[in-house]
Amino acid sequence: MPRHVEHPAHLPPGRSDHDVDLVVIGGGVNGTGVARDAAMRGLRVALFERNDLAFGASGNNSGMIHGGVRYLTTDPHVTATSCRDSGHIQSIAPHMLFRVPFLVPVEAGGSGRVMLTLIDAFFEAYDKYAPLKRGKPHALLKADELRQLEPGLRGDIIGGVSFDEWGIDGARLCTANATDAAERGAKIFVGCTVEAIERREDNREVVAVRYRDRMTGEIGRIRTGTVVNATGAWAPITASLGGIAPTAARVRPGKGIHIVYDRRLSNYAIMGKTIDGRQIFAAPWQNMTIVGTTDDDFYGDLDQVRATSEEVRYLVQGIARVFPQIRSARAIGTYAGVRPTIYAYGPSEDELSREHDIVDHAAHGAPGVFSMVGGKLASYRIFAEEMTDILAQRFGIGARCATHSTPLPGGDRPVDAMDLAKRMEIDPIAARRLVFRHGSRSLVIAERVRERPREASVVCACEPVLEAEVRHVVRNEWARTVGDVARRTRLGLGACGGMRCAARCGQIVAQELELPPREGLNQAMTFLARQAHTRAVALGPEQARQEALAIAGVRSELGFDGDDSPEGEAA
Repeated sequence: MPRHVEHPAHLPPGRSDHDVDLVVIGGGVNGTGVARDAAMRGLRVALFERNDLAFGASGNNSGMIHGGVRYLTTDPHVTATSCRDSGHIQSIAPHMLFRVPFLVPVEAGGSGRVMLTLIDAFFEAYDKYAPLKRGKPHALLKADELRQLEPGLRGDIIGGVSFDEWGIDGARLCTANATDAAERGAKIFVGCTVEAIERREDNREVVAVRYRDRMTGEIGRIRTGTVVNATGAWAPITASLGGIAPTAARVRPGKGIHIVYDRRLSNYAIMGKTIDGRQIFAAPWQNMTIVGTTDDDFYGDLDQVRATSEEVRYLVQGIARVFPQIRSARAIGTYAGVRPTIYAYGPSEDELSREHDIVDHAAHGAPGVFSMVGGKLASYRIFAEEMTDILAQRFGIGARCATHSTPLPGGDRPVDAMDLAKRMEIDPIAARRLVFRHGSRSLVIAERVRERPREASVVCACEPVLEAEVRHVVRNEWARTVGDVARRTRLGLGACGGMRCAARCGQIVAQELELPPREGLNQAMTFLARQAHTRAVALGPEQARQEALAIAGVRSELGFDGDDSPEGEAA
């Protein structure tokens, strides 16, 4: 049972003086998870996200629903919960999952043999949790066996172990949860910032939230008696909108960055250590490789979290000790997110608990407001279940959680990618990527192509992404900008950095939303500028010069020069 939670008297759902029973603030995996669970149990739900679904940590993490092997000795409950929820997520969204086998090499010399024995024993303990997440037991490997699996490992290793985890696209997971909630009656407001949580003067209960659409400027008010703050690292700021002291929902934000490479450099994830002893990895993730991750206290603007060149060098140095070819691989970008870790003063970032907590702000004079703090991607579903159990008790409803057994949209039945490719007359790789993102809902996109064959054209060749998919996510998945489309489809996140597809995507978004064509070009340039910022810190001098020339060429082609720079673009 989560801590700090009281159980108030029942508040009947469906009150005529309320527009909705529940407002969820935050479009990350916890917020969309609660919206889905609450809608499934019959509550009227509205979800507000000020930026975009998965804008924060949910879309900028290591992309794995892993069992939390690093928490086994300090937080075994986190490991058990993560492994159990990993199994549930695999069953409700099988199309999104892919296995990631890990290699953990151990250096020769010194206490190498002792360390290998200890690591073997440690993973033997972890094996007990493997069945919960359909994992394979670890294997103790000799040095030559490791090199046979991955010849790129450096020579002075004594042996190691292998184990496995599961990869997932966090942005797609958020979108699927939001889609399911919407199809069950929830109202989803993306790009809308909540500006105030209104409360009665006499008993301080919630009566409404006020919001503003950040794109149109339109303001609104929605009446409710219950608010769930699921804004992650923004939780203290969101709590203050209801007159609650920020310390009542305090978190300790931890910045994590990743470097993205243009292809799969290995079929295995390779564990390494940084110069100060932190564990890091290089992992095959979808059709690329990511290296991560840092874990540093963050005090900056949560809307502007970016990697630095120093953080990139820190990670590359650590991986190069066990996998030297990382230095000659082509980096194509970086991304960064902020973990909403439960606050504690004193421990190092690595020692902070990855548990989650629910705070009932009735204890702070704000009945009807709850904050979700902490947690991780791998255990989002159980966190949402615990929060919704409290809401069910608050509203006096007996419906039990079914999110662990009810498929997410697209996860209800398998789709054969080769058959889909023939049906749509598209490349099999494009079909496979479409099925990975949308599962059985890819058939909806196939129907669009059947009715409009021209929409089978490829907009982004790196991923690849079809025009029909771009139009689908704008119409059905709340995408309103080129950046939103990128989060849902990975358009522009490949080797070209969007320079071959951003303009066309902006044109399509403008058409779908009935915006002026110039707005589509502005969106494209804003996206390209952001991509350039995230790529620059990972590039060598020669590649940086090539990038600058390419961006200048795109600017000229689109007709931008001098003072025409869109807002947010670097000079």
